[in-house]
Amino acid sequence: MRESRSSMSSEPSRETSQLPLASLTLPVAMGYIPLGAVFGFLFVQAGAPAWLAVLSSIVIYAGAAQYMMIPMLVAGASYPTMALATLVINFRHVFYGLSLLERFPHRGWQRLYMVFGLTDETYSVLTTLPDHTPTNKLLALTALNQLWWVLGTLLGAIVGAQAQLSLKGLDFVLASLFAVLAAEQWRNRVSAWPVAVALPAYGLAALWSESHALSLSIGLCVLVAMLIKERTGVNE
Repeated sequence: MRESRSSMSSEPSRETSQLPLASLTLPVAMGYIPLGAVFGFLFVQAGAPAWLAVLSSIVIYAGAAQYMMIPMLVAGASYPTMALATLVINFRHVFYGLSLLERFPHRGWQRLYMVFGLTDETYSVLTTLPDHTPTNKLLALTALNQLWWVLGTLLGAIVGAQAQLSLKGLDFVLASLFAVLAAEQWRNRVSAWPVAVALPAYGLAALWSESHALSLSIGLCVLVAMLIKERTGVNE
């Protein structure tokens, strides 16, 4: 019976590993292109040049932090202030990266780029792939995901420089993207513990401090994971 469950749990991973890059990155593209376009549009509408919007998506590539940057630039915030705010918003990526360090290239620019290009959505896709997935495939997937964001930014910046459009409703794209990625994570689950812990952890964190709920819930999940591993001796 144990072998049967193991076979069933690994089947989705084998199927996912056999998918071409286009199929793996398509859900991200459907979210990143419109969201990147919204950023590019708003950035240009705030008075910045289109080329700077595209450059920020190439050099910064930080989603929510880029959106945050727009009102801060308009308000005249200092660069250290914006850097600190970006660090706080993206601090969760430290936890993401720790779980993938062994799968990243061990040295050189490829490793540095994999660390730089690790977003929420890219992490979700990478963790559906089995451990034996070639490094080149992981690297290409990360680069393609950033390409969609940069392409969306370029399209939005061009439109923003030419016209006034309503962007109402596009904010739901990100929620839809996370729903798709969460469903794929559930299909490839080894244990139900992550969901059973994550939902209550976020609820408690939101009650404690709504503005820092994500960071606090991640910390709680890491703590519970360490306790579970210590008691069972099994890596969940």
